[in-house]
Parts: sequence; structure tokens; C-alpha cells
Amino acid sequence: MSLIGFLKSKVFLKQLVLALVAIVVMVFIMLKWLNISTNHGEFETVPDLKGKSIEVANIELKENNLVMEILDSSNFNPDYPKFSVIEQDPIAGKQVKENRKIYLTLNPSGYRKVMVPELKERTLRQAKPTLEALGFEVGKLTYVDNIAIDVVIKMTHDGQEIKAGDMLPKTSKIDLVLGNGKRPGSTE
Repeated sequence: MSLIGFLKSKVFLKQLVLALVAIVVMVFIMLKWLNISTNHGEFETVPDLKGKSIEVANIELKENNLVMEILDSSNFNPDYPKFSVIEQDPIAGKQVKENRKIYLTLNPSGYRKVMVPELKERTLRQAKPTLEALGFEVGKLTYVDNIAIDVVIKMTHDGQEIKAGDMLPKTSKIDLVLGNGKRPGSTE
């Protein structure tokens, strides 16, 4: 029997019809299985967790059949309590599948510490932008007798003298003791 003759035979046509029916049945079964296994059409709503503690966030997520995943802490935000949620992904109100991971970014316990730069014998004009660029605030300016005018003699924080290399929390106020341009001990 030739190839063309086989393709026209009843045996081949029966096998072809059986194969097509089997494929249709398999596709139907697979689609039904996918609907059941993926909970098609069933969603959970992501709660608003911003400003809430880790414990409260975890309870709310479990009540909504969601899973908490904590990301590394962010920069300290004084508008939120320590160790509270400051960001979440996906956002509140979003519809997600059951057991979806909700990624949370936490507020650290305080500002990170920054190294105090070397400012002795630098002018106020140089010292102020240097401190502000590192996130410090320039506090009280005190003048003492020294021939160098507006030059940093020493730095203090909360009444204690500090030196270059000390670590202080970002946004700390650093007070500067500057020269007033008069010779020490002069009466001018």
C-alpha cells in the first residue's frame, strides 16, 4: 500500500479522529484542573499596613490569607514610629491571589550614624556646607578670642567636645566654636 493509499484508508481516518477527540478531552480536563488549582476568580484585598507595627501587620495579613516578607530597612522617617511599616508592595487595596507575598519596608530605630568630618582650622563658609551635605545641622555659633576670624576652633554636640571621626546620628546639631579675630589676652 502506498502512502497516499494509507492516508485515504479508514484505519488512518479512525486513528486521526480518535487522536483529535483525545486532544480535546485532555485540553478540557487541563483547563478545569487549572481553574480549580489556581482559584480562578478568587482574590484577597491587600490591607493598608503603613504606620503599623510588624506584629499588627502580620496579624492583618494572616487574616487575609497573605504572607509577610520583610525587606531591608529604609532611611529613618520621623513621621512613622520605630520598626513600623513605611512602604508596602503591592499597595493597599490591590486584589491579589491567596498566599501572595506582601513585601514590607520597615522604619529603622533611628537615623544612621555618620562620621564627623575634620573641620578644625576651616572657615565657617567651608564647614557649614560640609556638615549639611552629611546630614548634620549647624547649631549654636560661639566666638572666642583667636586671631583667625570665623575659623573653627572646636566642635561640640550636647555640650561635649567632639572630634573628627566620631560617629553621630544624622540630623544631629553640631555647635561650632569660632575665632573672633582678636588676639587672646588683648583688650581691643
